[in-house]
Amino acid sequence: MFTGIIEAQGELLQINREGSNSNFQISSRISKELKVDQSLSHNGVCLTVTRVNADTHWVTAIDETLAKSNLSAWKLGDYVNLERAMLNNGRFDGHVVQGHVDQVGTVESIQEQQGSWLIDIAYAPMNGHVTVEKGSITVNGISLTCFNSTKDRFSVAIIPYTYENTNMNALAVGDSVNLEFDIIGKYVQRLMNLK
Repeated sequence: MFTGIIEAQGELLQINREGSNSNFQISSRISKELKVDQSLSHNGVCLTVTRVNADTHWVTAIDETLAKSNLSAWKLGDYVNLERAMLNNGRFDGHVVQGHVDQVGTVESIQEQQGSWLIDIAYAPMNGHVTVEKGSITVNGISLTCFNSTKDRFSVAIIPYTYENTNMNALAVGDSVNLEFDIIGKYVQRLMNLK
């Protein structure tokens, strides 16, 4: 389980295809602290560390993960948001994040707001996912509060710290982002559909 509070950014150094899987080599300041078999969130996708070498680590994404996230669009030199799994003896600063991406959204607009940024994101409503005004959403692994919430889009406000320390500063209109909707909202939606 994760909280959506990003620890570091990693640079994508290498991509190797192996059958239908993709193996990614990433360099980051926390790579040397990782262990093989450890769960690590990469832009909100929970992946298992398969190798650690000095300041780099490797993870593998299977075809299912590539199809349901934006990992298949990653390019060498891209920066990804990283978060290790939550310790059970620390503060819970974000919200419950599983690292299971629900779908990919599209950045519709980015507006600089004199020191912060307003980003509008669209998503496919057919999957039954919902956002609520002032509710939680995970965008590329970042725990954020959504507003201007409708059935197929929402907005998030990005403070300077988040903008400078995550890959939000590299987003452009039309880019895809990984979305994980709030787990409580997903359970409520499921219960309503069962009635």
